[in-house]
Amino acid sequence: MRRAGLGEGSSGQYVASGYSVHEEENEHLQEGLRNKVKALASLSIEIGNEVKNQNKMLDEMDSDFDSTGGLLGATIGRVKQLSRGSQTKLLCYMLLFCLFVFFVLYWFIKLR
Repeated sequence: MRRAGLGEGSSGQYVASGYSVHEEENEHLQEGLRNKVKALASLSIEIGNEVKNQNKMLDEMDSDFDSTGGLLGATIGRVKQLSRGSQTKLLCYMLLFCLFVFFVLYWFIKLR
């Protein structure tokens, strides 16, 4: 079946000035679009992998933080235990040490 006005010649073949130029441009644009879709797909896969890796790192950091919290909790427990007992000698020594450091710093600043 022949269609008139679509760039056909008298023998039924398409003329190079109309249809084929647009078809080549269309195929070129389709190829560019395919390349862009492939690039977006690979980029989204890379983003997904990066998110998974970061989630693994965060999980590891949480477990490290939990172990640090256990150590800190044990230290605070020891301090509480010291504060419950009658550690008057220890408190006296700490107070005297603080006063000594204060006077040494005061004397050092005065001599400057």
